[in-house]
This record gives sequence, structure tokens and C-alpha cells, in this order.
Amino acid sequence: MRDVARLAGVSVATVSFVVNDSKPVSPATRLRVESAMVELDFRRNAVARALASRRTRIIALLFPVLQHRLSDTAARFFTGAAEAAAELGYTVVLWPEPDDPDALRDLTSDGLIDGVILMEVRLDDRRVDQLLAAKTPLTLIGRTRDPSGLDYVDVDFEGMVEQSIDRLQALGHRDLVLLEEPEREDLDGYGPVVRVRETFHAVCAARGLRGRTLRCPPNPAGGRAFATTLLEEAPEATALLVLNDRAAVGFVSELGRLGVSVPRDLSVVLIGSTTEVSETADPELAVLVSPAAQLGRMGVETLVGRLDGTLGELRHELVMGAFLEGASLAPPPG
Repeated sequence: MRDVARLAGVSVATVSFVVNDSKPVSPATRLRVESAMVELDFRRNAVARALASRRTRIIALLFPVLQHRLSDTAARFFTGAAEAAAELGYTVVLWPEPDDPDALRDLTSDGLIDGVILMEVRLDDRRVDQLLAAKTPLTLIGRTRDPSGLDYVDVDFEGMVEQSIDRLQALGHRDLVLLEEPEREDLDGYGPVVRVRETFHAVCAARGLRGRTLRCPPNPAGGRAFATTLLEEAPEATALLVLNDRAAVGFVSELGRLGVSVPRDLSVVLIGSTTEVSETADPELAVLVSPAAQLGRMGVETLVGRLDGTLGELRHELVMGAFLEGASLAPPPG
């Protein structure tokens, strides 16, 4: 630092202020210091800066990987978050936390992180209470039952379901099925599942449409078995809304083998999936694309704004995905 100070014509303390962003420095002085740093190939020491500022500029992205296997959509969340953090001078670490209060307490108590972005949010999520009790700054990608006092960004699942039903009803469909994953403990109270299911049944009831929920394992084999289940348990159905996209390719291929044509006999829409999944099926499936990368970016921007004191009111924002028609929509048969 002394060499930088000498070349820039300032005190060592001023160089420290610039390096650690700890006190205001005039633009002209900052420019002289940074030019001297470049000329002398001086690099900021991240650890020293953290000690000086009491900020690590590290954000933890809490995603329970063990319960929710990594998917294309999850990877897009992480990519969007990492890119936004880098642009803002922060680093994101993925914390594949188990549902363990002690592990979460360890993460937030050692001063390693400045804040947390919480994903895979349940309607009643005890992690939120624990983070608030620890006074850990947090932003949600998702929503609790009552998120009014929290910063959050989320997929507009209600809007996605309603838009899907709008499109199918306009084609003449009145018998609809929602395909979910089987009920299990880690999905109990999981926000997207609950909101999609409740919206689906509420919209169907309000419009006089017939709607029912069926389930199958989230894999191609489960999808192939589901094709037979669908024909046996809901032979009158002419349209399928899919929240379980890992099963999509399996059931579409098996329907074809059973003599059922998509879309001539059955129209299919993926909800909150990706174009990669849609394009894997034959025919290409209609999809409401998850705005995952955008939400990852928004989550980081929101938390950093809160940490830096530049964000005023609480952020409550829902984002719709783009509707891509694919080749799986048609009027109902007959």
C-alpha cells in the first residue's frame, strides 16, 4: 500500500479507504489511487477487505438439493444469480442445505456470509423464522403463506395456470387433467405445487370445466406408466397440464405407442418448464417457460440492494414466463 500511496500522492489511509470501500473518497483521488494500483499490479486482498469492512460480499443461495434434484430450471436460477452477483461485486455460494436447523445456524453464525437467498420455499417455512431470529438479511425466490413483511420475487404460478386454461378453453377443451409428482414429505406445503393445484381447481370450478389431479413419479418410466393410468382413470380428458415435466417425454412416447395422438386426441401444456424439455418430446410440447434466470438475477439484486441500503420499500414481484405454442395444442377430438 505504501508504494501505491507514494505513486498516487496520497496517504496510506486513503489507499485503504479505496481498497476497502470503507470511507468516501473523491472521484479524482480514487482515480489516481486505482491508476497507481494498476501500474503497480496491486491486487485487493479479499480477506483483508472483509476484515476492514465487516462484509465478506458473499451471498448464500439455499437450495435443498438432496430433496429437489438439480434440473435445467434450477441450473438457470443459479446461473442468473451468479452473473448478477459478479456484476455487483459479490460472490454466490450454493448451500445445498438439509432440513437441519443446526446446519442453518452454523451457516449464519460464523460471519462467512452477508445474506441469504432462500429457494424452494414452503407456505410455512421454518427457515424464514430462523433466519429472521438470527437477524440474517434474506430475500425469497418464492413465497410463504404471508410474505407481506419480506422481500420476495417469484414465478406467477397462478397466472401461468390461468393462461394455460385460457388457451385450452379457447380451443374448446372442457375436460382437463393436472399432472403432478406423487405426494411426499418434502413437497408438503411446497409453494409452487400448492398454488398450481389450488388455482387449477378454482379456475375450472369457476368456469364450469371438469378438472382433476393425477400423479406419477418424476421420471420417464413413471411417465410411460402414467399413459395407461390416464386412459384408464380419465378417458374423457382432452387436455393435460403438466407440472411434472421429468415424466413428459415418457408419457408422450407411450401414448403414441398406445395409439393416442398428441395433439389430435390430447393437448399437452408444460407449466414452468424449459424449452429443452419441450423440444425433447415428439411432438414439441407447448410450454410456459420458467423465468428462472431472470428470477435468480432479481433475487441477488434485491438482496444486494437491501445490504447496500439502496432498496427502499419491500420488493414483492411476480414474473410470468413466455408461452411457447410448440406443436401439442389442437381442438378436442370430435
